[in-house]
Amino acid sequence: MSEKHFARGLVGNIAEVEVRKENIQHVYGAQHPPFDPLLHTNLLKANSKLHLASLRTKKVTTFQEFESITSDAWDVGDDDDLLAMAAQNLNTDVVMETANKVIQRHSKSQEQKQLDKPVEANQEQLNNLEKTGSHVENIVKSNSGCEHDASTGLNLLEKTSSQGQSPVPSTSPTPLAARIAEQDPSQGPLMTEREITRLEKFRQLLAGPNTDLEELRKLSWSGIPRQVRPITWKLLSGYLPANVERRESTLQRKRAEYFAFIEQYYDSRNDEHHQDTYRQIAIDIPRMTPESLILQPKVREIHIDISRANPLIPLFQQASVQKIFERILFIWAIRHPASGYVQGINDLVTPFFVVFVFEYIEGEVENFDVSSLPDEVLQNIEADSFWCMSKLLDGIQDNYTFAQPGIQRKVKALHELVRRIDEQVHKHLQQSEVEYLQFAFRWMNNLLMRELPLRCTIRLWDTYQSEPEGFSHFHLYVCAAFLVRWRKELMEEKDFQGLMILLQNLPTMHWGNEEISILLAEAYRLKYAFADAPNHYKQ
Repeated sequence: MSEKHFARGLVGNIAEVEVRKENIQHVYGAQHPPFDPLLHTNLLKANSKLHLASLRTKKVTTFQEFESITSDAWDVGDDDDLLAMAAQNLNTDVVMETANKVIQRHSKSQEQKQLDKPVEANQEQLNNLEKTGSHVENIVKSNSGCEHDASTGLNLLEKTSSQGQSPVPSTSPTPLAARIAEQDPSQGPLMTEREITRLEKFRQLLAGPNTDLEELRKLSWSGIPRQVRPITWKLLSGYLPANVERRESTLQRKRAEYFAFIEQYYDSRNDEHHQDTYRQIAIDIPRMTPESLILQPKVREIHIDISRANPLIPLFQQASVQKIFERILFIWAIRHPASGYVQGINDLVTPFFVVFVFEYIEGEVENFDVSSLPDEVLQNIEADSFWCMSKLLDGIQDNYTFAQPGIQRKVKALHELVRRIDEQVHKHLQQSEVEYLQFAFRWMNNLLMRELPLRCTIRLWDTYQSEPEGFSHFHLYVCAAFLVRWRKELMEEKDFQGLMILLQNLPTMHWGNEEISILLAEAYRLKYAFADAPNHYKQ
């Protein structure tokens, strides 16, 4: 393969390797920026071998130094310069050898896992995790059932009864949560008895005049059925009151307030003091969602066509959707001058938007044409997404203020926590001169959204919104469990380059509810092992 083909994969501060080989599984997780579906790391600037060597020998002593070499921002037109630089400096033999080892090893392990892993082993593992005292209620399916769930993407709790169902809106814009109240779940799409029971528990809890939010959190910890997720997220985020009679008036008032902000501030996007903010938002949004965030994963064996470079999810490429995101991000930025817009915040709108679109449709969302929804419905989705995202950011805003002190503290805490729970992995990273800031900065900045498929992020956020300080505190333990989850693969990599390629490209594309439930159970165990002894992860 020519250096020109390798250089094509280098955009911004990403080192990526393109592989064209039959029957090799595509290896990547939810990544961003989205201009290549394979290996990338923000630390290999222009993927120069000389730059890599300098990273290994020169420690990053300040956050400003780190930020200057890992900036996610890019300018339109930068790609050509980067490609030319990469073509001159890229050592294709070294990159190809390292990447092939990672790809081939993962491909073989995944194929063997699919063929040999008995369903009983999954059941036993999940049962053991439940005995640790976590709230997790995991669903274990047969191998064919798991594949069916993966093919339906987010719709893991409600299987469609027929193949190829057209993703069209319902004939009425009535919210889905209201429509299902009159349905008999036994007559609807195929659901397990356990799923039907859980859905009924949610219905009963939400039907009362005052919703018990504490009970709702407990019930939501192990996942929320798709049918009631929109209303549940709005309640758990604090956007809607527990009292049923006050909800409609609250929605009307908050939606009107949001569009008053639009009328008051949006025209100022072209003012001189807002131009930089608006320009960065306009650059980020079209590149926001890579194929690896796709709601419905592709088949396991993929022939990679280098010329196709990251086809994106159609939903997020629609002009009307991009305009919605643009307004949400701009209004939030100018109303929060302490932080303003920081790249990464754009990711945090996505789960809310997708979940609230699901409130009005019954099919898949990936290719759904939002212009087919009434204008009033689109406005409601936009306003609700803005307020719920704002509630989330209220708890982690120090992640995005000057020098991002919140992220620095969390990365340091992760360093100490991993040192306590798995000293062997910690020492291996240190001996290879891998700094936690080099890979965990993105984990904290984007809440693992670039490492996981979007369907997994939504499931993860079910639990985050159920946990006290889920996005700020519990996320630390999830990151620790996530890192240790890959200990075998990490220990097999013997150098800095191999470790960084793996850490920036963890193979989570085919993850679903089962993997996330196991991850959350381990994070829960870690939290309660250290909750009463916070000094365990402090120097």
